[in-house]
Amino acid sequence: MTERSPSLSAEQGRPAVLVAAVLRGALAAGLGLGSVSVLVAALWISSPAPDSGPGEAFHAAAGLWLLAHGAELIRTGTLTGAPAPMGVVPLLLAVLPVWLVHRAARDVLEPDEGRDAPSPGGAFASVTGGYLLVGGAVALYVRDATLSARPLSLLLPAALVVAGAAAAGVWTACGRPLGPPPSWAPVRLHEAMARTRFVRRADSVGRAAVAGTAVLLGGGALVVASALVWHGAPVRESFLGLAGDWGGRVAVLLLALGLVPNAAVWGAAYGLGPGFALGTASTVTPIAFTGPPAVPDFPLLAAMPAHGPGTPLNWAAGAVPVAAAMAVAWFTVRRAVPDPDVREEAWSPGETALTTALGAVGCGIGAALLAAAAGGPLGTHALAEFGPVWWLTGAAALAWTTVIGVPAALLLRAWRLRGRTKEAGGTEAATEAEADHKAPVAVPVPELAEPRRRWWSRPARTADEPQPTGAPVPVPPSGGGDPDLDSYDFLPTDPWHTRQEPAAPRPEPERPGQEPTPPHPELDADADAEPSSEPDAPAAGA
Repeated sequence: MTERSPSLSAEQGRPAVLVAAVLRGALAAGLGLGSVSVLVAALWISSPAPDSGPGEAFHAAAGLWLLAHGAELIRTGTLTGAPAPMGVVPLLLAVLPVWLVHRAARDVLEPDEGRDAPSPGGAFASVTGGYLLVGGAVALYVRDATLSARPLSLLLPAALVVAGAAAAGVWTACGRPLGPPPSWAPVRLHEAMARTRFVRRADSVGRAAVAGTAVLLGGGALVVASALVWHGAPVRESFLGLAGDWGGRVAVLLLALGLVPNAAVWGAAYGLGPGFALGTASTVTPIAFTGPPAVPDFPLLAAMPAHGPGTPLNWAAGAVPVAAAMAVAWFTVRRAVPDPDVREEAWSPGETALTTALGAVGCGIGAALLAAAAGGPLGTHALAEFGPVWWLTGAAALAWTTVIGVPAALLLRAWRLRGRTKEAGGTEAATEAEADHKAPVAVPVPELAEPRRRWWSRPARTADEPQPTGAPVPVPPSGGGDPDLDSYDFLPTDPWHTRQEPAAPRPEPERPGQEPTPPHPELDADADAEPSSEPDAPAAGA
């Protein structure tokens, strides 16, 4: 509509732009739902003996799509007949809808040529509203199905996840600003952020927090991979025993791949110390594996450590939070003491410690959010608690990164400053030694402001100057003697014959009894001294 009507006024074009943004949000939701539906339909078709029709398969696909947003599902087809919650979200499955919402909000603010773009607030509200409209319709579709969504979980965290992804897309389209808020923000927020010093270091804090969280996830994934290799036989038996046909094994493999990020978060929580729960009565930590676990048969859960107290091999998982704290410290010190080529002033110790502590706070918040998303209930009674406790995981991440990261940042800062100071001191000492080794030579500097004078325009000699005799004046060798000749070393070094000089004056005829001046090859035509047999008369100028 906007392409065909480029002459629309702003009042008429703005509703069309907002409607297009709403459609983009709805399209993003449709693409995510369609992708999950295609996957579930392919698994249902490949099943050798499906126990339900295509309608139940599409209901399951819609339920999984809502689960990917963080909604808690209620499973009614249980052996006991009582509804059972299912709140563990496969984090890899959640990547697709989050990315689609992010891209939709970003593309709305980056329209094609000839189209208008809405304001950042309008883009956020339109994309989020369009996406949630489709989500509400899907929730009504699965209301009476085997997998239905709990109504409160559709608002928190499902709607919050959509809004956060849309806000991230708007922020990306605006150039990822860090520091001053956008122009549409309230004036009080502008004034408050202008007075704080945190705004100048917001980029460093964000980078340190992201680096610490990424190292935690990477270390947790390494812990899980080591456990899978160590318990290879039980993992293989669990995988082969869950399904007898290849269609079922493919489904189990896809579910395990979708839960790999969850396992990485569990491994990070294990290394931090609080560990994770395998039911209401069992906890797994590096210190001990206590309580009777309520573990369903699944390949990733078959790699759990042995029941009982931990061994030094289990304690080695403590290297994960240490590495995360060092990452926070390193990314902070990179900004606190930049490279010599940057030529920036180093931060003070207090500012370095404060920035590191703020990065540790961000790392703790990231670990808590990931732990909350990676766990949840898998049933009632014993399976009501499954996974890491979010507030314990966040507090442990904050404690590790603060206690180790702040002193490490101060030590790294002192080490980098010491290296730069020593290098500068060594350079100065070498310069002084070189100056002492070479004897200083005082060379007169000519007054360049005074114009150069020719021999025919030199001023008259004063009474204090020695008068020349009839003998020719010897020319001193280069490098010593007459300072007037030495001063010419500072003049331009281009050959005299290449410079355009005024026409030479007519030579005076030689007088009787005057000895001719022998030509000297080293004497420049601009020399101040000319041999003469008579006293110089005052010259009035050229």
